[in-house]
Amino acid sequence: MSELQINTTQNVKINFTAAGVGERLLAFFIDMLIKTAYYVFLNQAFGAFQFEDSWSQMAVDVLLGLPVVFYTLVQEIFMDGQTLGKKVMGIKVVKIDGYQASLSDYVVRWFFRIVDVYIFGLGFFIMLINKQNQRVGDMAAGTAVISLRNNVNISHTILEELRSDYKPTYPSVIKLSDNDVRIIKETFKIAKKNADYKTLIQLRSKIVEVIGI
Repeated sequence: MSELQINTTQNVKINFTAAGVGERLLAFFIDMLIKTAYYVFLNQAFGAFQFEDSWSQMAVDVLLGLPVVFYTLVQEIFMDGQTLGKKVMGIKVVKIDGYQASLSDYVVRWFFRIVDVYIFGLGFFIMLINKQNQRVGDMAAGTAVISLRNNVNISHTILEELRSDYKPTYPSVIKLSDNDVRIIKETFKIAKKNADYKTLIQLRSKIVEVIGI
């Protein structure tokens, strides 16, 4: 598995595991299976309905085909960087600069599927030689696909069981977003487990710098 280092908005670096080419291909085939099932359903449900007017028939075919055309784009937008196939495989799209992927990022990735999928499967060969397993659409949008295979529970999130009267020691901590706190916690736990004191010192310095304590 390739390692992907992401610089967060507060310049804290954290490593993720880039989704393997095999994982991405399996996710792609799962999505293709869903699209095929949709077409089979349409054929069974509407196959008997034929229009004498070719333009009317074309309009209906185009309309019914839109869910397939926009399948990936719509799902990645509303499922936080995942399609049903990606969700099954435990992978998702992220920005490599640490920001949340935007609508325009997903549109760019989707548009470049024309190159990645329909031009001799170029994206597959690009992923094989790219150290972060990115396809052309990923490189154009500044995104990558990471693995979410690690089991997640409350101890892996920013949530902790606190007393109802708990007050933060440093009120300026509100300068950090939920995502920043999550990344700080994950980085701290990994560095502590590996006795990585250099990373712990860098993390402390960055927190002090950001929240001004």
